[in-house]
Amino acid sequence: MGKTYIDTVKYVVYADLTIDGIVEKPDVVGAIFGQTEGLLGDELDLRELQKSGRIGRIEVNMVTKSGKSVGEVILPSSLDRVETAILAAALETVDRVGPCEAHINVKKIEDTRTMKRNQVVNRAKILLKGVMSDMMPERKEISELVRDKVKLADVQQYGPEKLAAGPNIDEADHIIVVEGRADVLTMLKADIRNVICMQGKIIPKTIQELSKKKTVTVFVDGDRGGDLIIKQLADCAEVDYVAKAPDGKEVEELTKKEILKCLRNKLPFEQFMTKTFKGYITKENNHNEHNNHEQKNTKTNTRNYEPRTTKRYEPRNTTKKYEPRHTTRTYEKKSYEKPEPNPYLNELKELEGTLEGTILDKNKKVLIKTGIKDLIKEMEKTKKAETLIFDGIITQKIIDSAEKAGIKTIAGVKKSKIDNKGIKIYTL
Repeated sequence: MGKTYIDTVKYVVYADLTIDGIVEKPDVVGAIFGQTEGLLGDELDLRELQKSGRIGRIEVNMVTKSGKSVGEVILPSSLDRVETAILAAALETVDRVGPCEAHINVKKIEDTRTMKRNQVVNRAKILLKGVMSDMMPERKEISELVRDKVKLADVQQYGPEKLAAGPNIDEADHIIVVEGRADVLTMLKADIRNVICMQGKIIPKTIQELSKKKTVTVFVDGDRGGDLIIKQLADCAEVDYVAKAPDGKEVEELTKKEILKCLRNKLPFEQFMTKTFKGYITKENNHNEHNNHEQKNTKTNTRNYEPRTTKRYEPRNTTKKYEPRHTTRTYEKKSYEKPEPNPYLNELKELEGTLEGTILDKNKKVLIKTGIKDLIKEMEKTKKAETLIFDGIITQKIIDSAEKAGIKTIAGVKKSKIDNKGIKIYTL
């Protein structure tokens, strides 16, 4: 039985087939092998070539039209050009298929290597275009990456709170205050270097002091949290302008173009506050209202009043003696003790928002630091524990566990209804 496939196809012979009658495909293949047998000698015998894998399976594609069979014969070959051409010519000698006359006409001999070369050339063109288009963006990305790294290296720690800031805070007359460190990095990428962050919900003293010396623009996220930060700044700092990110966006998400647009559209502080917060009284309106109030008082004081006519009353009869009442009601003076100051206030502020807790010994050395979920478990394990400070609510369960662990002092954010048996409690 002949091989179905050959390892390397160099040429493919395509021939037209016309048969005056209706036959099957195996009949055509049998006629080709039978009528070319011995025609070209043993070396070019089709059966021997197929057994050795030098030619492939002969394919016949055929349809029936008007009592005739019409189709195509395909012969794959791994022989050289001359031998393949001889085999193609031998196909045309087949003149009968079964009882019917047949005509085979070779259309072409296709060099598969040429076709593969064309495929290689076309594919190489596509790959080269891809390489050429990727070269420039790659160089551009590298340069932008290096440039961004240089800008980010300019981040410095400013003030005793070590706030993230750009390098131009001291030299600049106008500074921009943002919420967090990520916002500072975004502003530096946009080539804005006179920027400093608040780094938390509590307004740092450094920001308060800078606001007295420099022109301050506050640049916050476009959400309710940004409005609350501005409202908080109004109570403790001197803000000149307010800029906000678009609604629903954060400053760290903005592009350079969006940042510059937001800063161009900044509003004076008083105008922003009256527009955003209903019922907000500006300093100017408050001053005018105070002056008007004083003017009203002076008008009422400068009126000319006539003295009242007072009747003269005769003195009371003081000869009657009155005995003092005897009452059994007694009053006790209530004594109000001033609340004891919280010695762990700074530690609580540092833990704020971390959901963590710290257990100290009697020398206030840290024995362990853990999350709130594992706090009770760690208290039971820890020996020589004296103080517990954590970012959470002091509950009865915490009190009971602390008593078992021998803890004498607890500091937390706030406390719930508890039955305390002698543990000192401090809250934020």
